[in-house]
Parts: sequence; C-alpha cells; structure tokens
Amino acid sequence: MTQLDNGLGDEVLRRKAIEAASTVVDPEIPVLTIADLGVLRDVTVQGGHVRVDITPTYSGCPAMNMIAVEIDLALSRAGIEDKEVRTVLAPAWTTDWMTEEGRRKLREYGVAPPQPGTGRRALFGQDVVACPQCGSTQTHQLAEFGSTSCKALWRCESCREPFDYFKCH
Repeated sequence: MTQLDNGLGDEVLRRKAIEAASTVVDPEIPVLTIADLGVLRDVTVQGGHVRVDITPTYSGCPAMNMIAVEIDLALSRAGIEDKEVRTVLAPAWTTDWMTEEGRRKLREYGVAPPQPGTGRRALFGQDVVACPQCGSTQTHQLAEFGSTSCKALWRCESCREPFDYFKCH
C-alpha cells in the first residue's frame, strides 16, 4: 500500500468513526447525541489508529465514563478495533458548541436550551429563558441545580410549570 492509499484509507476510516461515535447519546439527556451536545470534539486517524476526543460539559460530569464506554462499543460495532477514547479538558466545553438540532431536541424534551453566545448571564438573571412548554419569557430560577448538575430548575409564571434549563458555560 502506498502512502497515498493509506491516507485515503485513513480518511474513510475517520468518516466511519465519526458516524459511529455520533450515534452515542448522553445518558443523562437521552434525546441528545454527544455530537448534538458538542461533547464529541475530534476524531483523528493515523495509520489506521482511531482516536476520539471528548470534552465533558463540566469537569466533574459523571456521565463521561459511560459516554467513553458507549463510544468504544459503537466503534467496535462499526468494525473499528484499533481505537482510543480520550477526554480533553481544554478548551473547556461551552454551550456554544451545541448544535441547533440539539437545542431543538432539548426544547421538545421539555428542557430550555441555552441561547448561543449567552455564557453564564442566565444564571445571574441577566438573560431571558423561555419556557419550553408554553414559550413564555415570564420565568425565574428556583434552584441552581435541576435533575442533573448541568441543569438549573426554573419555573414559568404563565403556565406555572417547573422546567430544567440547560446551564450556560
């Protein structure tokens, strides 16, 4: 095999690995894939060795070990055996890495998604958080933590329903 053949093979393998890894869902929010969340950071292939880089939504995220196992299994199911999954902490994950599809899926799941480019302002009452049930912006934060550490608990004043808000980072 020539170097050119190996390079073409690596690119085909990379696309196959991205496709497989992109099917892995977040165990805490199963409607989202790790690609939707922006947790899947990079897939590289060198000489047939696949390396998948993932970044946690926050450094203590308990779901990362399960995500790494699920990626390994997805790659194996795709016939990829020479592989590694690496957790990369820098740069730190940001909600800006979430896809628009992921934000839509969160809303449909009943979780208010962060708006692109909002940073942490919503946690300090500086952003408007729309209720995922009725769309009202008459909402307020009840607690800094919701059903998981990456979400805050909010309530809508219009429909009176509580809901999770995916925290901005």
